[in-house]
Amino acid sequence: MNKKVVLYSAVGEEFTHYDVDVDAFTLTKRKPLKVPAVVQYAWPHPSKRYLYVTTSNRGKGMNSDSNHVSALKIDSASGELSYHGDPVPLPARAVHCCLTADAKYLLNAHNLPTAGITVHRIEADGSIGAEVKQPDGLDFGIYPHQVIASPSTGTVMLIDRGNDATKDKSEDPGALRLFTIKDGVLAHLAAIAPNGGFGFGPRHIDFHPAKPWVYASLERQNQLTMYRMQGNSLEAEAAHTRNTPAGKVEDKRRQHAGPIHVHPNGRYVYVANRNDRTIEFAGQQVFAGGDNTFAAYALDQTSGEPTLIQNADTHTIHVRTFAFAPGGRMMVAASIADINVRDGDKVVNVPATLSVMRVEDDGKLQFMRKYDVETNGKIHYWMGMFGLD
Repeated sequence: MNKKVVLYSAVGEEFTHYDVDVDAFTLTKRKPLKVPAVVQYAWPHPSKRYLYVTTSNRGKGMNSDSNHVSALKIDSASGELSYHGDPVPLPARAVHCCLTADAKYLLNAHNLPTAGITVHRIEADGSIGAEVKQPDGLDFGIYPHQVIASPSTGTVMLIDRGNDATKDKSEDPGALRLFTIKDGVLAHLAAIAPNGGFGFGPRHIDFHPAKPWVYASLERQNQLTMYRMQGNSLEAEAAHTRNTPAGKVEDKRRQHAGPIHVHPNGRYVYVANRNDRTIEFAGQQVFAGGDNTFAAYALDQTSGEPTLIQNADTHTIHVRTFAFAPGGRMMVAASIADINVRDGDKVVNVPATLSVMRVEDDGKLQFMRKYDVETNGKIHYWMGMFGLD
């Protein structure tokens, strides 16, 4: 019997559940759930009975005085969400969250006003327990954008994007910051920062399911890099580097590499290229053009070297998150917001979407359909998909 597959899509503070038909490549919208503030990221428990969601009201014109992480219970039959305990306050907005490899601790990554990781215990019933105090002096970098634990070694990796230079400020260097964790307490292990982190702006990483290989999207450089694990750490230099856009980047201000995932079969890796730069037309801001594709790479199963096989149109603008259904035959990508585009002499508003793709046996993507997502001025910030055990 096939397991039930669910997709959760977050717009602002509303978390919407969809049923997924992986054979028909369709989504059916179900009941939404309100969470305390704007969803930043979410992470499922390995049992698929709970989902941990970090929220914040930080944003343009907002106070950033409501920051929480919540445990949601997933009904195993319907996929419907409900609260599993009260939301737990956080000291600041968390941009990303994950569980440790043993699922005993929940990690939240913060970047403003200061970089850091908060750690909470996960109780036996899946609820969020007490915070674990961390030692002083840990270096969390400038602007973390992801925290994730190696499934094979347990090493906690904080992906520090850094920031590009501006006319008023020099570049903030980036790094892959590695920590050990014991009884919920972090300790510095290593910092991978080629050239001192200058010209190195990682956004997200993902792990190969069977080999000691880590793949990183470099947001600020529009590149994919591959690192080999060395024990519970990483080699200091990337083994392979590839450009992700389909052609030459004319304007780097809004062209960025985005989310990255290794296919469940370990034979391919995908990086989203994102661009939502606008220009004025007919008195309105419209999309100025740019690369919104998936860079798809085949992976050499001996060396891990990636070879580009496709730049597939996402059929939307600015994909922030994407995920595979169990088995890896179906991919869904979520764009962040609606945007005006020029259509001849007219201006047309293009909504945010959930774009459904089929993953062919050769790793290439075939667009199947898309579903409009009403944002009403809010942000389609996160989407995830998985099977219920």
